[in-house]
Formats: sequence, C-alpha cells, structure tokens
Amino acid sequence: MFESLSRSFALAKESFAVIQKDKEILLFPILSGIACILFVGALIIPFAITGLLYGESLNNPVIIYGGLFLFYLITSFIVVFFNTALVTCAHIRLTGGDPTFHDGIRMALGHLKKIFFWAVISATVGLILSLIRDNNNIIGQIIISMIGLAWSLLTYFVVPVMILEDLGIGASIKESAALFRKTWGEAIVGPGSISLIFVIIGIGALAPVVLAVVIGNGTLILAAIAGYILLVVVLGIIASALQGVYNTALYLYAKTGTVPSAFTSDLITNAFISKNSRMGPGNI
Repeated sequence: MFESLSRSFALAKESFAVIQKDKEILLFPILSGIACILFVGALIIPFAITGLLYGESLNNPVIIYGGLFLFYLITSFIVVFFNTALVTCAHIRLTGGDPTFHDGIRMALGHLKKIFFWAVISATVGLILSLIRDNNNIIGQIIISMIGLAWSLLTYFVVPVMILEDLGIGASIKESAALFRKTWGEAIVGPGSISLIFVIIGIGALAPVVLAVVIGNGTLILAAIAGYILLVVVLGIIASALQGVYNTALYLYAKTGTVPSAFTSDLITNAFISKNSRMGPGNI
C-alpha cells in the first residue's frame, strides 16, 4: 500500500513538472468537464419533461437504451476530443517542443471524423458491457469485468496512435494492441495510476464535512459540502491532466523504446502490474 502510494506520488510529481511548463494543458480537462456537464443537462431536461408528460413511456427499453447509447456516444466524443488536444500538447513537450493551446485544438479539429468513429465504437462497447453487466449472475459480471479490462488495455494507445501516427480506427486498434503486447507482454492485471494519491486526499478532505455534520450547524454543513465538491472537481481536473501526460509518456516509450527524459525509467518500464509479480517491487 505504502509503495503504491509512493509511486502514485512520484508519477504525479513528474507529470506535474511537465504541466508546469505548459499550464494550458489543464484547460483541456476543464473544457471537457464543462462540455460534459452541459450535455448531460441538455439530455436530462428533455427526458425529465417527457417523463412528467408521458410517465410510463420511459419504461420502453428502446428509449432507455437509446438514451444510454446517446449518453455514451456524446460524452465519449467530448472526452476523446479534448484528450486528443491534451495528448498532442504533451507529445510536443515530451519530444522537446513548446506547445500552445491552439496546437492541441487544431489537431483535434483536424481529426473530427476519426474521433467521432472512435466515440461510436467506445459507446457501442460500453453499452454492450453495461447490458451484460446488468445480469445479476456474479460469475458473468466477473467475466465481463475481465473483458472490459482486456479491451481497455488493448486500446490503451488508440488515441495517440490514431492522432500522432494518423492511422485509421482499425489500424489504430491493431497497433495499440501490438505496442502494448510488445512492451509489457500479456500477463497483465492492470495499469498503474496517478489517481491513488488524489483518492486519498479526497477521502481525507471529508473530515471537515463530517465535523460540520457532528456540530449540526446547517450553514456550516452547506459550506463544507460546497467546499468539498469544489475540491473534488479541482482534484479531478488535475488528475486527468497528469494522467494524460503520463499516458503520452507511456506511448512514447512503447513506440520508441526510450523513456522520455521528464520521467524516471522505473515508473515507465514497470507501469503495469504483472500476474507473476503482483505486489513485487516496481508495481502499482
């Protein structure tokens, strides 16, 4: 546990050093979050009005799953669009350049068709996994979770491959899987993550909320909750930006065999947990 926390902190520290040189990278997860919130609001309001007017019609599976697919599709498109911009800027910086906000947005706008098709695939896979996961069979849910993890790992580098190598969707998925297998092998449990340290900070930050509830002051409780929500949003933005930078570094290592100078070799070469050394040195 302590080793995992130490590595999470090291990942965050080295990724943050990159962002300090290009603070505009933080704008991409901020804009992504705002766009997703606006879309969810635009989606929920019509559904709420329809529910009030027609009630039982929302029990129609076509409406329910159609809405779920639309949700997956648009949110995937938004996330991938801004992730494309983030990866572009991180790649420029990690390869010795000096990126701007416009570099990222220009690259994303230049690949709208690919981003949309990848969003369609992601939404379809997400919907299928959700439909199967709704089954109460515990064994089935475990199997689906394993399939979901395998899909996530094999498509880990789809966005950088698709954008930076300018390949089509099918070729990008194939290249992503090939890079992953070649670099880290197949005996993988899961990826390393920067998020652990932010999760711990978030849990620790609940203390003022709990204290306010114990005191029983309504104004204090509302202030504590509002402050906590703001903190979670800020932590989410920072964690997303840091993870994007780190993932770009992983792609560069997988593609070139060279660890970017901004990162410690061990943090890149041992980025994924192996089944043969689950809690051994170098794993997250």
